[in-house]
Amino acid sequence: MKSRIKLFKSIHFKIALVLALILLVTLEIVGAIFVSRLEQTNINNFENQVKQIPNYVKTSLINNLSKKSKNPADASKDINNANIAIKSLLLDMENSNNNTEIQVVDASNTIRGTNSLENQSIVGRRNQNLDIKRFLTDPSPNKQAYSGIKNNPSDNSRYFTYIAPLNKPNGGGVLGVIYIHSNLKSVYSEINNITSVYFIAAVVAILLGLFIAIVISRAITQPIDEMKKQTLRISKGDYSGQVHVYGDDELGELASAVNTLSVKVEESQETTEAERRRLDSVLTNMTDGVLATDRRGNVIIINDEAVSFLEAPKDGFIGKPILDVLDIRDRYTLRELIEDPDELIIDRSDASHDLILHAHFSLIQRDSGFISGLVCVLHDVTEQQKIDNDRKQFVSNVSHELRTPLTSVHSYIEALQDGAWQDNKLAPKFLKVTQDETDRMIRMINDLLTLSRMDSGTQKMETEMVNINELFNYLLDRFDMIIKSDDKPDKMYKIDRKFTRKDLWVEIDTDRFTQVIDNLMNNAIKYSPDGGTITCSLYETRNNVVLSVKDQGLGIPRNSLSKIFDRFYRVDKARSRAQGGTGLGLAISKEVIQALGGKLWVESTEGKGSTFYIALPYEPMEEDLWDEN
Repeated sequence: MKSRIKLFKSIHFKIALVLALILLVTLEIVGAIFVSRLEQTNINNFENQVKQIPNYVKTSLINNLSKKSKNPADASKDINNANIAIKSLLLDMENSNNNTEIQVVDASNTIRGTNSLENQSIVGRRNQNLDIKRFLTDPSPNKQAYSGIKNNPSDNSRYFTYIAPLNKPNGGGVLGVIYIHSNLKSVYSEINNITSVYFIAAVVAILLGLFIAIVISRAITQPIDEMKKQTLRISKGDYSGQVHVYGDDELGELASAVNTLSVKVEESQETTEAERRRLDSVLTNMTDGVLATDRRGNVIIINDEAVSFLEAPKDGFIGKPILDVLDIRDRYTLRELIEDPDELIIDRSDASHDLILHAHFSLIQRDSGFISGLVCVLHDVTEQQKIDNDRKQFVSNVSHELRTPLTSVHSYIEALQDGAWQDNKLAPKFLKVTQDETDRMIRMINDLLTLSRMDSGTQKMETEMVNINELFNYLLDRFDMIIKSDDKPDKMYKIDRKFTRKDLWVEIDTDRFTQVIDNLMNNAIKYSPDGGTITCSLYETRNNVVLSVKDQGLGIPRNSLSKIFDRFYRVDKARSRAQGGTGLGLAISKEVIQALGGKLWVESTEGKGSTFYIALPYEPMEEDLWDEN
């Protein structure tokens, strides 16, 4: 699910916020400097305006303060006239600035005039202003005008105070001072008005700047957002989209690079996918099993052939250690396989089937030398191992089977050489045994040659259509004749026939088939008890003709049933060898029947006899068509 980025975390918001903060800080700094300079300029202008006392006013004030009457009786009158003149002058000065209080104090610290109509009662009184007192009592001969700004705690207002000396015309001292006390409310009111205008303008500029910043940030982030969406589509495997290129700037070049990257990634993905499909096809169609692991030895790839070898669901192997998958943890460790990858044989045979695997390990190694995993190739060598074992067993059996008669022949020949040939009774017996053993070896060699030719495919079958009823009866008649012609048989037995009356025509090699029946009948006769019955059956199934030979002998043990058709295998080795058997009859019989397209098998219960079955392919034929041929 696509996650949404919160507004305050988006680059769009951040760019707009940065531009807005830059504009705000800039306007704040400019505003602070501007207001400070404006305040300083207005106060300086106000001070200069206040300090500019006309010369005629100073002259008039000095004249009025310096007037002295010669007649003491007229002194009070002269002072009143001077005070009235001072008042008139101060009122003229007040008209230029109504927020200013002006007082004239003579050298004796007596208030001689004020411009405040409500405060005319202070005229003629002693001055209580400490600043004026300090100025008048200052012993300096050249007194300089004093000015300063003070706060009034009562009304939280600021005032400008100016004290200027009124010197005598010819020097020689100070006649008095002119004291100006002006409220700065008008100055600061004007400054506040200008500041308000500036603040409103700044707010408007900030809002306008924020809008412009949003537009600019959107112009910057829109291509970036499109590139982000395209990269998300690429990550999901969709390469169809293209990022719109808005210009030839860096963002345009980046958009073009993203479009080029999308094409390159699509081509690379298609190539990788084709390689993966090709690899999957190779792994799927390999006759060998393949497993691949990560660097920890856990299986990450396994093909179907390996799954069939190991007989478990494919998903059951992914992520599991290869040592457990191959069941070799008790013999090897992962470090041993990595440090010394080798070939080993894995025997997975059980009661139901045989399976022997040849495992070849190799390393998955990068150019830097880092080992990132293992590859194991499994090859089924069950047949090869079986062939090797059969070959060893065959050589052992042939050596053993040939050594016994050769030893007997050698012993009897030595006896004859030692003089037994002169004994008329022993010599013929020794020669008879030697001939029998030689005949037995010749039969064994012929049987081995027959098996060899059949294994190599060089044994030709001369097949023809034969009435199997007549042939089987004919072969059984021969054994009946042998029984009747034997004057002193070792034991008595009879042959019971259970045949279908229908003529069954089968394509077989008569000589080879006769050899098979002879082997089965000879075995039945050998292992049947005295007075036993050998039951021979012939019947038809849907697509086969089935022949069976059943005896009443000792039967075959259960553990020997699967090996009865192996070469040189005997259930009772001593008895078979005594009766002249080579141990190859049933093996040859099975090879012949299989070469004819049929099947030979046995069913036996120990102590109750055995039944050998032959199934041959059969197709019913129309009688009229057969007669025409």
